[in-house]
Amino acid sequence: MSFWDVRRSIVSAQLLTHLAAEHGIDLDTCLQGTGVGHAALADPETEISAAQELHLIGNVMRALPQISGLGLEAGLRYHLSAYGIWGFAMVSSPTFRSGCEVAVRYLDLSYAFARFVLEDLDSAAPRVTLDDRAIPAELRQFLVERDFGAFVNAVQEMLPSGVPLRGLQFRFPRPLHAKRYVELCGVEPQFDAPTNTIFLDPAILSAALPQANQIMARLCEDQCRRLLTKRQVRTGLAGKVRDRLLHAPNRLLDIDTVAGELCVSPRTLRRKLEEEGTSFRFLADEVRQTLADELLLTTNMKLDEVATRLGYAEPASFIHAYKRWKGISPTEFRASRTQ
Repeated sequence: MSFWDVRRSIVSAQLLTHLAAEHGIDLDTCLQGTGVGHAALADPETEISAAQELHLIGNVMRALPQISGLGLEAGLRYHLSAYGIWGFAMVSSPTFRSGCEVAVRYLDLSYAFARFVLEDLDSAAPRVTLDDRAIPAELRQFLVERDFGAFVNAVQEMLPSGVPLRGLQFRFPRPLHAKRYVELCGVEPQFDAPTNTIFLDPAILSAALPQANQIMARLCEDQCRRLLTKRQVRTGLAGKVRDRLLHAPNRLLDIDTVAGELCVSPRTLRRKLEEEGTSFRFLADEVRQTLADELLLTTNMKLDEVATRLGYAEPASFIHAYKRWKGISPTEFRASRTQ
């Protein structure tokens, strides 16, 4: 499932409208065209789509075009407490590295639009890349800066000693507020770079977190898994397809088989899924993620056995796909759950 399809808490929208109000923008301007009413915004139990929040962000940006660094200012309002169980899972993790891994594993429980990817954590140059390619171009800088600001807050709350960065680069041009980055994390960013990348101090990865609690970390991650599953529930034809894929315990069904079970032609199935904003291949990939986690956590199957079970011709293809989904390898994921 794309992160665009996952429901998210209303809290982020509340933070954004509060920011806008401080700059003189009224609530109706912020909510125009979002499908979110005043009552829904005020209800902490409300969940909205990523697209609705994105529309709200566009409204705020258009209302405040003159403010340099508005995205960064917004991101610094996102404290771990704003994320609920996802934030608790991070701070209760044993080490900074494990906290980062759980954050990426359940990133869709956050409010991020940039996709955080952990890279080369076992090398002398570990880094976090913020992939912004799925974000509309006109909102890209705002959201990369917002998500980076939220990252800085998270790190400071996990590690009160400071933000352990060795370097920083962004794809967008040097902004007027560039010195703010130095004030925040002591690093002068490189702008107009090929990627948005945060270079970490490798020594900090193994640092024990002050609020580490192994039992709490395990409970929080279990709750993260359940909450993410709840928010990923699909409806319509996509939901029916996903259900059939999930309930084929010994093999992954192909589109011809599923189409036959649903009494439609494969061509019709493809067209209807496209109308719902998804595809059979995407749903099959989504199910592979779900099954991969279950097999890694509840069985002693070797990686090549898991790969075969999920329909991959070789383990390398499965490992590559898993890193794309989770930001870590299946071996690292399994190890994190047995520590």
